[in-house]
Amino acid sequence: MNLIFQLGPFILLLLAIALMPLVHGHFWERNCNKALVTLLLTAPAVVWLLLQGQPGWHHLGHALHEYMQFILLLGTLYLVSGIVVIHGDLPSTPLGNMLWLALGAVLANVIGTTGASMLLIRPLLRANHHRKHNHHIPIFFIFIVSNCGGLLSPVGDPPLLLGFLSGVDFFWTLRLWPHWLAVNGLVLLVFFLWDVQARRLDARQEPTLVRRERHPLRVEGGVLGTLFAAAVVATLLLQAPAVAQRFGINWPDWGSIGILALLAVLALWAVHRPGRQARVLVWEPMFEVAILFAGIFVTMTPALMLLAALPPVAWTPAQLLWTAGGLSSVLDNAPTYLTFATLADPGGPAALAAAQPRLLEALSCGAVWMGALTYIGNGPNFLIRGIAEHMGYPMPSFFGYLVYSLAVLPPVFAAATLLFFW
Repeated sequence: MNLIFQLGPFILLLLAIALMPLVHGHFWERNCNKALVTLLLTAPAVVWLLLQGQPGWHHLGHALHEYMQFILLLGTLYLVSGIVVIHGDLPSTPLGNMLWLALGAVLANVIGTTGASMLLIRPLLRANHHRKHNHHIPIFFIFIVSNCGGLLSPVGDPPLLLGFLSGVDFFWTLRLWPHWLAVNGLVLLVFFLWDVQARRLDARQEPTLVRRERHPLRVEGGVLGTLFAAAVVATLLLQAPAVAQRFGINWPDWGSIGILALLAVLALWAVHRPGRQARVLVWEPMFEVAILFAGIFVTMTPALMLLAALPPVAWTPAQLLWTAGGLSSVLDNAPTYLTFATLADPGGPAALAAAQPRLLEALSCGAVWMGALTYIGNGPNFLIRGIAEHMGYPMPSFFGYLVYSLAVLPPVFAAATLLFFW
């Protein structure tokens, strides 16, 4: 019975996210209905945690605190990305699309996978909207920009940020540049070949679709957006133990939450400031992420407690990459990263980096890369799906997306495993 309450709510919530769009698509379209289902499935997990006494209360409070940081950071980066608007058209050629995705893989390490995703997705979708065979474009965008690109910096992806805040050196992740280059290069190559074939089908069926008038690119709000992004990064750095020790700062997490909230309010003003050619931010995808991940963070807490109670395991790098990575595709990858770092070394990520760096390299790669396997593997995935649907792209269902991801990504990850972790 105890096992049912630890795993049941989380499994049922995952099944609801996967099956409801297929079984009751019209019902699931409304965020209020998602909130109702999430609340019903989350309540048993909350009750179970409260009945555990002090340990359960502590884990529940920690989960809610992490969720608040997660969703506030996601929302702030979403607003900051809205300050910068890219006007004009990109070349919708396979080479142009591939270079845009490569740019996103680089920017993901500077402004995070969320910031890079929000900044670059709309110009890419606008450029290819006239094409008939364009369904693969937002999917590969999720693979590269929203996930695999953010491997080189703690700002890039939440697991790496948690590692940095736990004591891992800020520049430690730069050692992963061969892994980043190999995986993103292979996925970009697959995209390029896929897009070449799709464009040939476009030209064969409707030749006029591949010819259209283009307008030159123009960036609005670039300087202001850069300042806001720098402020977000500086706020996160205040939480780092190394920074606190170096400058004598004792900065609480709640202080960073307050600054992020202030930055979000100021960014909202900047998006709609007078005299700006503002576009309207699409809030429905953000609300969907907030609702579903509230349930995910709470219901996965008993599951992670069960996982953390398992006896220590002597991991090999390949085993850790695929085990932690596989769970990161269905659990939130940030707490999964911390849990497996603790399972590998009781001292956590910092101790693992010092004693067994190859294990932390494998864990970092698995958590970042395999967040791309499902819609719920990483926060930006849902956002990109919602924005693409809002712009008229027919996005696949939960299982439909799995068909794409399992066809493309595991062979690439297997090649990377042989290259770096065998």
